Amino acid sequence: MKLYFSVVRRWWTVPVALVLLTLVCWTLGGTEVPVPGFLGGMVSMRIEYFTPILVIGAVLYCFDRCLGAPEATAVVHVLRWDLTVVTTAVALCHLLGLVVGMDIPRNLMVLLAVALIVRRLTNEAAAGAACLLLLLVSASLGRANQPSGQPVGRWWALTLYPPESLSAWTAALVLFGLGLLASGNRLSSKRSSR
Repeated sequence: MKLYFSVVRRWWTVPVALVLLTLVCWTLGGTEVPVPGFLGGMVSMRIEYFTPILVIGAVLYCFDRCLGAPEATAVVHVLRWDLTVVTTAVALCHLLGLVVGMDIPRNLMVLLAVALIVRRLTNEAAAGAACLLLLLVSASLGRANQPSGQPVGRWWALTLYPPESLSAWTAALVLFGLGLLASGNRLSSKRSSR
């Protein structure tokens, strides 16, 4: 089974993506990049805002590398191992969040939930595109101004909430649980169709 996960699934790419996420956040994280606004103009976001896409891409890459027949007939439930690896990656990102900022692991949970749900409905490519689209829409349309003039994220733009927002963390945990549940249902629906 170890050989399957290292050679076929290549789950070793996820820790590499987490290390890359940390290096990018440390070195370039505060650098602002222009993001085109959907209603015209440009907005700027820090590079670290987009770093969870590195981990999402690695996870989707590993999910895409499956062998249907061996997984369907395996004694060991591959899905359980997959979901364990995904949950472990999120836990490791929370540890890294102590260094790079706690908004990164929260955003990773939100985006990973979106990726798992969209993957359940379509495929890995659409899941990755949906995550990037969510980040871009949140960056360009998710900002509002308080009466004091301070910018704040709209209620639906979870990725823009401050790291200490309890409501954003609660929503991220619920979404992540739904994403894991959706991913688990994908395998059971594939098995029942055979």
